Amino acid sequence: MPVYEYVCQNCGATTEALRSMKEADDPIACGKCGGKKTRRAHSVFSAAVGSGKSQAPAGPCGRCGDPNGSCPFR
Repeated sequence: MPVYEYVCQNCGATTEALRSMKEADDPIACGKCGGKKTRRAHSVFSAAVGSGKSQAPAGPCGRCGDPNGSCPFR
């Protein structure tokens, strides 16, 4: 099952949920405030090609949020 991201219309928090494709657009409670006004967010994914090394350009880090792409975790 895919992981989907939902954005709360009340507090702006993002909640992730492992759901079937059939349930993807169904409302889900916000993980922060419990609000029911959430909408599915557009998510990105990455896939290895060729040598398996990341082909993604420097950008915000998914682990530390560094906007300059100079994260030590890369």
